[in-house]
Amino acid sequence: MHIYVLLKQTFDTEEKIVIENGAVSDDGVKFVINPYDEYAVEEALQQRDSHGGKVTVLSVGPGRSAEALRQALAMGADEAVLISDERIAADEGAAAAALEAFLSSQPFDLLLGGNFSVDSGGGQVAVRLASRLGIPHAASITSLEISGSGAVVKRDAEGDTETLELSLPALFTAQQGLNEPRYPSLPNIMKAKKKPFQTLTLDDLGLAEAPPLTERVSIALPPERGAGQILKGAPAEQAAKLVELLRTEAKAI
Repeated sequence: MHIYVLLKQTFDTEEKIVIENGAVSDDGVKFVINPYDEYAVEEALQQRDSHGGKVTVLSVGPGRSAEALRQALAMGADEAVLISDERIAADEGAAAAALEAFLSSQPFDLLLGGNFSVDSGGGQVAVRLASRLGIPHAASITSLEISGSGAVVKRDAEGDTETLELSLPALFTAQQGLNEPRYPSLPNIMKAKKKPFQTLTLDDLGLAEAPPLTERVSIALPPERGAGQILKGAPAEQAAKLVELLRTEAKAI
């Protein structure tokens, strides 16, 4: 079984976000594997161990993304591929186009990714990729069982659970609860240094560019929370004061 995991390197969730010149500053920031992508890596390893085959972790991003890919290799993945090119726009559509250009020439049975990335929260790359490749997909899965050429998944559906049956090849995105990602052991960290690692550009994929489908107009931090107020008086007086504050200060009505 040929399994590919779509992986993204993101800010550590404990990092403080700093906006400079209309963009998020990454000076001195710690980067990690996108937490939801860790579930995808773990699931790929478990499926490989059950059904045989190979796990390849695949990322589109800057050169520093190699760190995240090497961590996935240390978790147990077999190979890694980094698609890195300044001509790839920082956009979900552009990333999906680059991934399609690579995967369309590769044999695969199963594609796995995170439900969304904690930095942008778009959750579009995997879905767009499945559409471009013309394969079935299911998002936010919490269970995956593969038998022969088919798969049965359970997915989080707005507080309920939905069961779907799909044929392979297919793409699935992982939700929290799918599994418990393993920690890389020291021997596996050493082995990861010798595993196959490819770095490709758009020229290697036969593309001249990967333009964006969306444009970020602006980015800003939310306003600081103001001090709370305690309303006093009779209930009718408090209600009247609340309406006044909602109208004059909060501009909510």
